[in-house]
Amino acid sequence: MANNTILVVDDEIGIRELLSEILRDEGYHVVLAENAEQARISRNKSRPDMVLLDIWMPDTDGVTLLKEWASNGLLTMPVVVMSGHGTIATAVEATRIGAFGYLEKPIPLQMLLSTVGHALRGSQSKPSSTLSLASLGKGPLITDLKKRLEQIANLKTPLLLTGEQGSGAELCARFLHRPNTPWIEPDTYTTLANTPFELLEQARDGLLFLKEVGNLSKLEQKGLLQILGKLDKYNVRIVCVSSLQLAELTSQGNYDPKLYETLSALCINVPALRAHREDVPELANQILSRCIESGEASLQQFNTAALNALRNYDWPGNLMQLTGTVRSLALTGTSEEISVEDVKKVLATPTPMQSVPSIPLNIPLREARDLFEKTYFEQLIDHEGGNMTRVAERAGLERTHLYRKLKLLGIRLRSH
Repeated sequence: MANNTILVVDDEIGIRELLSEILRDEGYHVVLAENAEQARISRNKSRPDMVLLDIWMPDTDGVTLLKEWASNGLLTMPVVVMSGHGTIATAVEATRIGAFGYLEKPIPLQMLLSTVGHALRGSQSKPSSTLSLASLGKGPLITDLKKRLEQIANLKTPLLLTGEQGSGAELCARFLHRPNTPWIEPDTYTTLANTPFELLEQARDGLLFLKEVGNLSKLEQKGLLQILGKLDKYNVRIVCVSSLQLAELTSQGNYDPKLYETLSALCINVPALRAHREDVPELANQILSRCIESGEASLQQFNTAALNALRNYDWPGNLMQLTGTVRSLALTGTSEEISVEDVKKVLATPTPMQSVPSIPLNIPLREARDLFEKTYFEQLIDHEGGNMTRVAERAGLERTHLYRKLKLLGIRLRSH
């Protein structure tokens, strides 16, 4: 069967052989490694669909190996860590780094098989190009962001993440999400306005992730305020994201002051990509590596000049735009090396759009911004011939965000 290669990493020969026997009987193809060095070689050679990784090993422990894979963009398969008594805290830490889950030794047979089945099913539906917080960068700004998130990881306080769209807020929220608990991320906020407690019921014991809470209508704001008062009852952690200045919206009377006060009690800013551009080359390499791993693109690499060009670009669409750009380069590359010319071609500004009409100065800032955005999107849609994938990439927005934004601005899409 496809999707069935499992790499078992454990320094105890008895455990390796036992796991191998059980899994082979179930029809899986098993590759064995007795230490981290062998695991690195096997991971690159056999491209396993999942890894069972022992935490305690003499040369390099499992958590260090997991961190290494996560920061090098190699965590493209689910990893389940195995731990003996007394290392459960470490196993929980491993799930924060990016492990799919953990098993405590001695591992009950049914638990082993159901976890393996669950991990392999999950990996089939998981997008191959997603990054994790561990892979976001090693520069001082991202190191500080990780420390802040680690400090609040076990709190249940509502969290507000601020920053430009596409900067990586979802990676921060995923870091706070405990494995094997619900992750609820509604596409639209009608439920928030009509039946807010339905969202809490869906997210019970898990995490509720709400994007762009600055765009909420009065009714949706009221629903969110009701939800915030009942989080303990449902044991839900809520993470909200806003690229708009909520303080400004509140002072203009467009945002509920009590809601703003509650959300701003715990607030972390996610830096724009251009603020930590030293991380761009490594991020680009990781995204490319994931495209190759998933079979989307053939084996290729960036040359130094190409990486420098990516680092020096300002990335108005942040991480989302970088991901789209690298994928475009990977899929359209004609040789094994991606050159600076290839990068310039993909990043080239489209043929000049008509200029934005001058905006009247006798209207409030919010109306002026809406007017600018409406013109911007109408021209962008026209320029891309209605191709919404390209529009989303150029604007640095997720498709669901884009459609919501267009609806808010009253832009109707042409039906073909």
